[in-house]
Amino acid sequence: MRSLRTALAVFAAVLALGACGTTQAPAGTAAESAADPTGSSGSAEAGPVTVTDGRGRNVTLDRPATKVVGLEWGEVEMLVGLGVMPVGVADVKGYGTWVTAARLDASVKDVGTRSEPSVDSIAALQPDLVVMEGERNAALITQLEKFVPVVVTKGSDATGNLERMRADLTMIATAVGRNDEAAKLLADLDATLADGKRKIADAGAAGGRFAMADGYKEGSTISIRMFGKGALVSDVAERLGLANAWTGKADKVWGLGNTDVEGLTALKGDDVRFFYNASDGDDIFADGLARNAIWKALPFVAGGRVTRLPDGIWTFGGPLSCAQYAEALVKAYTG
Repeated sequence: MRSLRTALAVFAAVLALGACGTTQAPAGTAAESAADPTGSSGSAEAGPVTVTDGRGRNVTLDRPATKVVGLEWGEVEMLVGLGVMPVGVADVKGYGTWVTAARLDASVKDVGTRSEPSVDSIAALQPDLVVMEGERNAALITQLEKFVPVVVTKGSDATGNLERMRADLTMIATAVGRNDEAAKLLADLDATLADGKRKIADAGAAGGRFAMADGYKEGSTISIRMFGKGALVSDVAERLGLANAWTGKADKVWGLGNTDVEGLTALKGDDVRFFYNASDGDDIFADGLARNAIWKALPFVAGGRVTRLPDGIWTFGGPLSCAQYAEALVKAYTG
């Protein structure tokens, strides 16, 4: 590890000259991680660990990582939930807006945007691991791997997103020596889903149809992003005994599809309940569509079956965010 840290310091200095880069409470805290230098919390040995990441590549660490940088919010949530406070995160401010399930300590450093993290900022932190998502470009991975091990998560898979999330969490937990904590997070989520399914059934809402969306406005144009079958939040809702009413085209990775207000007329029936996310405060459904005749005529709008999710539920998150989303759905169907 000493040689790695020396190499890191040298690399950071080179980067400074060459400008190579651009820019619920958690299970533990940074202080707890510092008190347990193995990062294992008794759930793993302090010796070498090997994980097979989302690329199918084996990544071996001398010991479970404790100084971790996270470049995607879902993976950051997983780290914090496991009791490992990252030393660096991409877009700390954005994370604080969109993710409330696992808060960051004030000590966490911002390392740039999620789309273009700063390699020199990451190097300056001298991490022993970087966790990032599979969709990031290969050039960035190559840059990072010159000075730090990188594990790449799958991030999303519309053929089975809940199971994918569980696999990503388990892989990260192994890398940071937190397998027991991962098992508890997943057991707690399973219990939340089972309890929620029972409550929805008891309320006579089993099989209820839902639609989930978020929206964006550019000038006078409003675009709506639908969470189709295969999206993580759709998988969560289906585990609660609900059915996704959106049958439009969705991509094979995220389960997402784009439409406009006219496209929402496909959501027919008096049983559809519409959920949306507007954590950044830009509520295009309540504000941008307030005077839109098509929107106001939609059955779920006219029938008062529109629910804005509580701010800060990350729809691409880990088990803690999934539990938040499940609880919000249960409240809507049983309240």
